Amino acid sequence: MNAMRPGELRERCPAVLAFVDEATNLFKPDTVIWCTGSKAEYQYLLRAMVKTGTAQWLNPELRPNSVLVRSDPADVARVEDQTFICSVSPDDAGPTNNWSDPAKMKANLRELFDGAMVGRVMYVVPYSMGPVGSPIARIGIMITDSAYAAASMHIMTRVGDTVLAALGTGTDFVRGLHTVGVPLKKATWADEPWPCNQTKYIAHFPETREIWSYGSGYGGNALLGKKCHSLRIASAQARDEGWLAEHMLILKLTNPEGKSKFIAAAFPSACGKTNLAMLVPTIPGWKAETIGDDICWMKFGADGRLYAINPETGFFGVAPGTSNESNLNAMKTLDANCIFTNVALTEDDDIYWEGMGKEPPAQLTDWLRRPWTPSAGRPAAHPNARFTAPAAQCPVIAKEWDDPAGVPIDAILFGGRRASVVPLVSEALSWRHGTFLGSIMASEKTAAAAGQIGDLRRDPMAMLPFCGYHMGDYFRHWIEMGEKGGETMPKIFYVNWFRKSAEGKFLWPGYAENSRVLKWIFERCDGTAEAIETPIGKLPADGALDLDGLKVEPSAMAELLKVDREGWKAELPSIKEHFETFGAKLPQGLAAELTALEQRLG
Repeated sequence: MNAMRPGELRERCPAVLAFVDEATNLFKPDTVIWCTGSKAEYQYLLRAMVKTGTAQWLNPELRPNSVLVRSDPADVARVEDQTFICSVSPDDAGPTNNWSDPAKMKANLRELFDGAMVGRVMYVVPYSMGPVGSPIARIGIMITDSAYAAASMHIMTRVGDTVLAALGTGTDFVRGLHTVGVPLKKATWADEPWPCNQTKYIAHFPETREIWSYGSGYGGNALLGKKCHSLRIASAQARDEGWLAEHMLILKLTNPEGKSKFIAAAFPSACGKTNLAMLVPTIPGWKAETIGDDICWMKFGADGRLYAINPETGFFGVAPGTSNESNLNAMKTLDANCIFTNVALTEDDDIYWEGMGKEPPAQLTDWLRRPWTPSAGRPAAHPNARFTAPAAQCPVIAKEWDDPAGVPIDAILFGGRRASVVPLVSEALSWRHGTFLGSIMASEKTAAAAGQIGDLRRDPMAMLPFCGYHMGDYFRHWIEMGEKGGETMPKIFYVNWFRKSAEGKFLWPGYAENSRVLKWIFERCDGTAEAIETPIGKLPADGALDLDGLKVEPSAMAELLKVDREGWKAELPSIKEHFETFGAKLPQGLAAELTALEQRLG
């Protein structure tokens, strides 16, 4: 399909054209480019980044059609303290979000937006979150002056004319405005390799389905289809329309008899979502395939079950720690056609990061363009260095991954990094109990968000930074979804791969061995695996976990599956304090679950 010209757009997409005209008048760019989604256009964007020094080509023999991008040192992660939910009432944003008055925020940002793209190209990026035309998918129009953001959206979403054709004269699309906030006011000014502004705002307007982003070029702040649309705006849409937009991977698990189940799992960023989504089972005859590694949108199907799509078409993954050992399939996905951000560069123009699974080269160029050797005493790659890779390249991508109808979800997993208290796996006693377990999830902070690494924080459903409305209402929505779905709802499980011994060593090998836990979950959904009911949920019965060939001491397994009554009792005050955060909006059902847990613990 050829690119539609503005004249055609006036007839076919008048609402989009009006939005673009308004943005053009505000930003005052030098040039406007409508993204068509073609391969040639993607190559043009890569060349534009290389020309301005934003990117450099990697070795075409080692990493074909791939580039390395290095950010400004002050623009390396999501800026949660400058991320706002701008609802009319502060009560709708809730205590876990930064709230701002929509009118005041827009007035402030309009001042910053005025002329912000002088001397720059303004890219118009029509995109679909999910297969174009899927009943679960949603459309957005993103305005940006970042070639990096536009190129990344090409990988992460379905971009271009097919999206405009699907939208037509419709007005139901998310309106996204993004600028790095560095106008080139004189033609003689040289552009910066990674332009960004010290002032940063990531503002969401759930009631009007808008995203206004200023000052940052980093993915989580600048790829508006990512967390901004697919979670913060979509979660509000989901509440209003009766579905779920969640921070979850989706995987397909098939047993030796050829029977498959689909599992969604919520973990905070950098806690192993991508690894689990692409794991290679160690149990003979079992097969795991990837649907998605980060976002899961679920709607009720005609049969009353929850059906899910991965609204993305790429992986925006944390590079450090990714290796052939931890995630062979991710590494194979990175062979070509990728954008790498803030990783190190080898002498033969390939990539390197900590935890890659091989000895670091004698010499590198680090992510700050400095010479690096193993004795440097600092990481060569930034801890939150990223890869942006097409999902279709994943060697274990499931055939259903882009099915417009979605896949039926059999089980939902919650988990995080916990050194103690939380066992390897437990099954919720009910949907409401599972919602309770998700609501009290706690995990150690990672490099994906600004702040001190290692701090423990409650991160309900791994949605703390991403829920676009009051989390008390979010919990209520989960409970109501369970009441609506009844017996057809997925089973909920709580997992913890990160339990440690008294000596501080991991008790569970993790990675591919997590397939043993998934097998038990699969069999629990089938009603064939044994479990014992405990005060915290149903745990695997003795012998129910397939440990054949696994070298884990019986004492370690006992610790991994132990119900730490005293540990849970000690945690009750912290849970109560956490629930007090939500005030009168905490659903009575969750308060009742907390009371029931306290009584069961004795």
